[in-house]
Amino acid sequence: GSDPVWTAHRTQTQAWIPRDHKNCGEMTEIEAKVKYVKLARSLRTYGVSFFLVKEKMKSKNKLVPRLLGITKESVMRVEEKTKDVVQEWPLTTVKRWAASPKSFTLDFGEYQESYYSVQTTEGEQISQLIAGYIDIILKKKQSKDRFGLEGDEESTMLEESVSPKKSTILQQQFNRVGRVEHGSVALPGVIRSGSIGAESLSMGTMPSAQQQVIMGQMHRGHMPPLSSAQQALMGTINTSMQAVQQAQADLGEVDNLPPLGQDMASKVWIQNKVDESKHEIHSQVDAITAGTASVVNLTAGDPTDTDYTAVGCAITTISSNLTEMSKGVKLLAALIEDDTGGSNDLMGAARNLAGAVSDLLKAVEPASGEPRQTVLSAAGSIGQASGDLLLQIGENESDERFQEVLMILAKAVANAAAMMVLKAKNVAQVADDTVLQNRVIAAATQCALSTSQLVACAKVVSPTISSPVCQEQLIEAGKLVDRSVEGCVQACLSATVDGEMLNSAASVVGQVLGDLLEHVCHYASHGEPIGRYDQATDTIMTVTESIFSSMGDAGEMVRQARVLAQATSDLVNAMRSDAEVEVDVDNSKKLLAAAKLLADATARMVEAAKGAAAYPENEDQQQRLREAAEGLRVATNAAAQNAIKKKLINRLENAAKQAAAAATQTIAASQNAAASNKNTAAHQQLVQSCKAMAEHIPQLVQGVRGSQAQPEDLTTQLSLIITSQNFLQPGSKMVTSAKSSVPTVMDQAAAMQLGQCAKNLATSLAELRTAAQKANEACGPMEIHSALTAVQTLKTELQDAKMAAIDMQLKPLPGESMEKCAQDLGSTSKSVGSSMAQLLTCAAQGNEHYTGLAARETAQALKTLAQAARGVAASTTNPQAAASMLDSACDVMEGSAMLIHEAKQALVSPGDSESQQRLAQVAKAVSHSLNNCVNCLPGQKDVDMALRSIGEASKKLLGETLPPSTRSFQEAQSELNQTAADLNQSAGDVVHASRGSSTQLADASGKFREDFDDFLDAGIEMAGKDEQIQVIGNLKNISMASSKLLLAAKSLSVDPGAANAKNLLAAAARAVTESINQLITLATQQAPGQKECDNALRELEAVKGMLANPNEPVSNLSYFHCIESVMENSKVLGESMAGISQNCKTGDVPAFGGCVGLASKALCGLTEAAGQASYLVGVSDPNSQAGHQGLVDAIQFARANQAIQMACQNLVDPDSSPSQVLSSATIVAKHTSALCNACRLASSKTANPTAKRHFVQSAKEVANSTANLVKTIKALDGDFSQENRNTCLVATAPLIEAVENLTAFASNPEFASIPAQISNEGSAAQEPILQSARSMLDSSTHLLKTARSLVINPKDPPTWSVLAGHSRTVSDSIKGLITAIRDKAPGQRECDYSIDNINRCIRNIEQASLAAVSQNLASRDDISLEALQEQLTSTVQEIGYLINPISTAARGEAAQLGHKVTQLAGYFEPLIRASVGVASKLQDHQQQMTFLDQTKTLAESALQMIYAAKEGGGNPKASHTHDAIAEAAQLMREAVDDIMVTLNEAASEGGMVGAMVDSIAEAMGRLDEGTSPEPEGSFVDYQTTMVKYSKAIAVTAQEMMTKSVTCPEELGGLASRVTTDYSQLALQGRLAAHTAEPQEIGFQIKAGVQELGHGCIFLVQKAGALQITPSDSYTKRELIECARTVTEKVSMVLSALQAGNKGTQACITAASAVSGIIAELDTTIMFASAGTLNAENDESFADHRCVYKQNVNNWGHFVSPHEVKSSCRAVSPPGTATAPPTTVRLSRG
Repeated sequence: GSDPVWTAHRTQTQAWIPRDHKNCGEMTEIEAKVKYVKLARSLRTYGVSFFLVKEKMKSKNKLVPRLLGITKESVMRVEEKTKDVVQEWPLTTVKRWAASPKSFTLDFGEYQESYYSVQTTEGEQISQLIAGYIDIILKKKQSKDRFGLEGDEESTMLEESVSPKKSTILQQQFNRVGRVEHGSVALPGVIRSGSIGAESLSMGTMPSAQQQVIMGQMHRGHMPPLSSAQQALMGTINTSMQAVQQAQADLGEVDNLPPLGQDMASKVWIQNKVDESKHEIHSQVDAITAGTASVVNLTAGDPTDTDYTAVGCAITTISSNLTEMSKGVKLLAALIEDDTGGSNDLMGAARNLAGAVSDLLKAVEPASGEPRQTVLSAAGSIGQASGDLLLQIGENESDERFQEVLMILAKAVANAAAMMVLKAKNVAQVADDTVLQNRVIAAATQCALSTSQLVACAKVVSPTISSPVCQEQLIEAGKLVDRSVEGCVQACLSATVDGEMLNSAASVVGQVLGDLLEHVCHYASHGEPIGRYDQATDTIMTVTESIFSSMGDAGEMVRQARVLAQATSDLVNAMRSDAEVEVDVDNSKKLLAAAKLLADATARMVEAAKGAAAYPENEDQQQRLREAAEGLRVATNAAAQNAIKKKLINRLENAAKQAAAAATQTIAASQNAAASNKNTAAHQQLVQSCKAMAEHIPQLVQGVRGSQAQPEDLTTQLSLIITSQNFLQPGSKMVTSAKSSVPTVMDQAAAMQLGQCAKNLATSLAELRTAAQKANEACGPMEIHSALTAVQTLKTELQDAKMAAIDMQLKPLPGESMEKCAQDLGSTSKSVGSSMAQLLTCAAQGNEHYTGLAARETAQALKTLAQAARGVAASTTNPQAAASMLDSACDVMEGSAMLIHEAKQALVSPGDSESQQRLAQVAKAVSHSLNNCVNCLPGQKDVDMALRSIGEASKKLLGETLPPSTRSFQEAQSELNQTAADLNQSAGDVVHASRGSSTQLADASGKFREDFDDFLDAGIEMAGKDEQIQVIGNLKNISMASSKLLLAAKSLSVDPGAANAKNLLAAAARAVTESINQLITLATQQAPGQKECDNALRELEAVKGMLANPNEPVSNLSYFHCIESVMENSKVLGESMAGISQNCKTGDVPAFGGCVGLASKALCGLTEAAGQASYLVGVSDPNSQAGHQGLVDAIQFARANQAIQMACQNLVDPDSSPSQVLSSATIVAKHTSALCNACRLASSKTANPTAKRHFVQSAKEVANSTANLVKTIKALDGDFSQENRNTCLVATAPLIEAVENLTAFASNPEFASIPAQISNEGSAAQEPILQSARSMLDSSTHLLKTARSLVINPKDPPTWSVLAGHSRTVSDSIKGLITAIRDKAPGQRECDYSIDNINRCIRNIEQASLAAVSQNLASRDDISLEALQEQLTSTVQEIGYLINPISTAARGEAAQLGHKVTQLAGYFEPLIRASVGVASKLQDHQQQMTFLDQTKTLAESALQMIYAAKEGGGNPKASHTHDAIAEAAQLMREAVDDIMVTLNEAASEGGMVGAMVDSIAEAMGRLDEGTSPEPEGSFVDYQTTMVKYSKAIAVTAQEMMTKSVTCPEELGGLASRVTTDYSQLALQGRLAAHTAEPQEIGFQIKAGVQELGHGCIFLVQKAGALQITPSDSYTKRELIECARTVTEKVSMVLSALQAGNKGTQACITAASAVSGIIAELDTTIMFASAGTLNAENDESFADHRCVYKQNVNNWGHFVSPHEVKSSCRAVSPPGTATAPPTTVRLSRG
């Protein structure tokens, strides 16, 4: 009644009643009743049965109440409150309906886009009602149709089609009357000849029995048909078989290598290639054996339970690795052919392996029916062949003793199991019950099979047991044995009472199996300890951590101190005994000194421990013990430094090997998946990241080999650390792009392989990151020394190459060409310049760490430079050119070595002006030799000659007087016009040639030089006639513009990939044209209007180039700005064209000239806008590769540098006026502030710490030097004296230097933008725009030429009609241009395509929902539920990652919109497939519907997002659409979150932990990557939160230990909790590390959290494994071990946090004590209230009064009572235990 709508209705109705009642006065009662019934029947809701249902809101997982009405004619949706009809469907449009206990769904066929589904418990009633009404409708229809058709009531009716929108054909069949036919039903018999002719009959005795036995394979026709999963596997095996045959064919002959030289670089290249090939072959053989073992394990059980997708994945892994391996073997065979001649054996071993793989593939075909033994022996052959191949390449690293023991143990397991099987058979013989007997026999057979399988598996993986994947497979086979033994025991116990015998046999198997797995695990953890101190050192480190984390518990601290004292005494004794046998006296002394330090520290620690034991309550004693333990730790580090370092380097070597192998595997998987990947953008991204990764793998392999070859060499260790750190970023990118490709790979096995490889790579990168960090801390700052050594080695290599070049023996390395090396040299010269600028800045500040990093980067850049220089020298045919190239490269190396040395010296005495000057001088020298090096490139010399020639020729302009003119004005003028045209043409040729070969550039620059000389002479001749000063000024401008053009051409030819280089060149060419035009306008006298037309024609000629090849942005205009520019310019052009024609008629020449100028400017603007628009259209095509914005715009820096230099020159120029000085000051201020902003932005975006710091530092330098300059300018403005000018001049020098250094640094290719690559489809889309623009330029050129002749002779009618024709063409082409640009709006076509695609997906999911409601959803049998859930998870994650990029593109990046939207739409097909697959495999109907509904919601929200994005279109000005975009993005995020929650719950229930492991690895990666977000809180805030999450993880780990025994099915949920807590901990850890003081503490916190991450990953993996097989005792033990490790690592994180803020720690301890006291007080109050608090020993109040008063006063001085309370609450960390309130009295004092 409170509804305002109803209240209003009621009031109105009450007013109507009396009025209407009067009108009814004359009716009889019957009439009134009839009218009432008619009225009631006329209401819309009359005769409707209403059901209150819940209906899902579109794009949201939210239900709203609705009334569903059913009438005899229709179904209607009615608003619950207002009773308004929202929608109505006639019953004739209902195609089908389905009711389930909780929902009801209607399908309207083609009458409505989607199904209508509601939540209700009355589905059955609704269904019956609809069925009844439809029945009535059909019967009526039949009765109508039946009669009246020629009265034949009995004729049958055929109804052809009942689908709506199509005509329903009704056709009558008339009953035919025919005659009855008589005849016999029996037919005569037919005698046919026998199949083998006449048979003889023998009379008499009976013939003997004829038997025939056929051996061999069962007939295929009688085998059960293959399931879809088996058919998919057959397809995979066939494809793999082809790959194997191809590999066998390829292994027929070795690779052909070009002849290689004998210089150092060639030898190093060969050695590196051999190492890389060996590594790759090794990792591929690892993968093949692991894949084989996986096939053996997966095909072990019942064929109906086999996961065929996983088998397919293993087979794909084997074949793709075999393909890649064959390439590596061919290359390696070619490389070692000359050395040992062992290439034939190598190729033979590889062919044997390929043959063995082929046999295995045949054996595992589902239709082959081969016995199990064939599969096992084929697998054994692969193991044997793998061992042989590794032996051939000298890589069989796992020791033979280990392999022997492994096989002995495997056989021991088999023997023990055989004994057990015998006993089981005895049990079976005596069992009475046949069912039990059969069960025992089956279990015993399974047990025997699984042990033979274990032996086969051991054979396969023993040669490659060093690989973690192989160890995993062997452990898996061991666990299968464990399970089958358990099964056998259970079966026997159910059949016999005497189980003792069996149990003892089972325990023997268990024991031997335990030994086997222990043996493998021991090897996996890199077995033997390094050095004798290892154990003791480890104990000391662990126990000191425990002491730190036990602060507050004195008893525990003292207990740990005892363990510590024992460990240190062991270590001291070991060191003393080592010192006694040491031959080197110095070493012996060092050892004894270290032992003494350690002994002293131990003595101090023992003393402190005694104190803590004596006074357990005293905090100072505990603190003393903590400090003593810290001292002991430091002493141990110093004593056992080498042992620790060795261990860490060893760990890094292993991590690097695994990471390189995982990356190799991922590349192989990517190539294998390429053929079936439907998402072009994701595939292109994957290809790019594979290329980047392929460049880093060899470096990592070389780093590992170097470190292993020289374990004591610091340089090789550092090199390994550096390559490992450099490997991380491309590795993470590859993981991301592989994951984004997985959902759209159609081949299930290939997708699974790629997904697994990406996961393995992510895990190995996490380990590599931690190992590199630890090794880096242990090795200390060695970068400068290492960089110096590396540069000196490079110099030696170059000198060696020069000797080879002199002997004509220098050969290019394979893959090197002149063009490639020249480009590398050009781009690397910038990198070298940039890293040197960085080195100078860091050294000047005296920062050792960052100077080291800069030195390292310089050395890396110089390495590439040296390789490129050698390549150029080797590729050139001119020995002189080769020698000069190598000489200049040697100079660079020599200068760089000096620079690094000087930088090292400058660190010793920072701030010393002398060392700073030396540094600057050396840097200048290096810069000079770098230029010389680049100038040695072919084609560069000619450009340099041209530049010098222009410089020389321009000196003529500096003379006081000009030579007298010898020609007439007319001659001089025509000469100038002619040479101007030639020079303009030559400028265009230079632009064209700089994109071609070096010879083309040489020719073009030579021609330009000649034309410039001619033009200059003609100009000087002209200057002699009149306007001398201005003509000379213009000639100087032309000279400067020409030099800039040649410099731009030079820089483009050196580095064609440089950002915006082509645009700079085009701009320089336009500048030449403009300066020529200015001179012509000034100096020549022509017929009226001629000059303006000529200038305009030259300008149009110059801009034509923009339309030639629009693969680069022409300007910074966005798409929508291009449209605006076209509109404005076309308007201006229209007006000026009208003006041209008007002024021709009236003869107003000045106005005509003005109109021509305006028209020319408008045409140039139109061309620029058309060029930019066509570029954007091309780039936005989804098949094109979008470019990436660089960190900085190098062009902006270069322009600013130029502008600042010019302005500084003007400032100090004696002739400059006060206004010029001020305008120059403004220019300086504007550009320096822009540079500082750009630096700020770049420093916030970069993840490189050195670059970040350098940008900030450079910005400071620029800002400070600008501030100083501004002060001097103010002084100059007050008084323009010479002294002030000089002061100003001095102040400009530091600014110019700072800006130059910054520009050099910013030109580093690492920061440059990556240009887009436009696809063929993109180029086709550009064509209409370019066509219109070209047509516009051509017709405008003709129009201007016509106007030029008309302005002289306006009375020529034919010319007027020509002008009109051109004018029409111009306006038509502009209209065409506008239409073309509008039609090709980026992203619109892609949005439409994506909308259709997603709509189709929504229809598919609705059909699946309907099938699920009616319980008809067919289960997918070709793939496991786990694989489907993983697919669904990865697809939803990828969709989630795209939400932000799409909303950003829709709001302002039109060129990106098409790419992102297409990428998004591409994920919906796999999403629907996976979601329906998951639903089809779930038993619970409610779960099915949840998955399908949430998927539908996600699809609907994506649809809404794309509609909003289409509307926004990437137009930043369309702000009215931005809210809708933001709202759609939010809805979509919610939909993604909802489905992820459901998926995670389902995964944790089923023990599927893949996503959790990914999540933890991702959180670990984020700890280090990129810049930390700006912290909002203080260290204490983050510390408190971290303590909370760390403790939560420890508690969950403890709980997992318990649940592993009592309730394994709950482990998934606990693992999920660990994952969530760790993600939060890592997030907070990043911020805590950022805010920690000092920085070392930050590193400790990060390292602690990283280590804990590794522990959590193992714990979660074990939890998943145990949940799937709860009876697996081995996994149970592993899980308990992992949980213990996690708890230890949590304590390490906590101790790092405590060290971070000792003051906070004191507060926490105090808070803990205070909370204990408060608890005691509470208890006391309770007793006092009850009246039962008794005084002790007859104490009186007076006894305590003084003490109490004293304490309160002390406490009050310290802090106010209110603060005490609040600070206790704030500081007390979450989870701080309060003292239990059991004490009944307060202790005294």
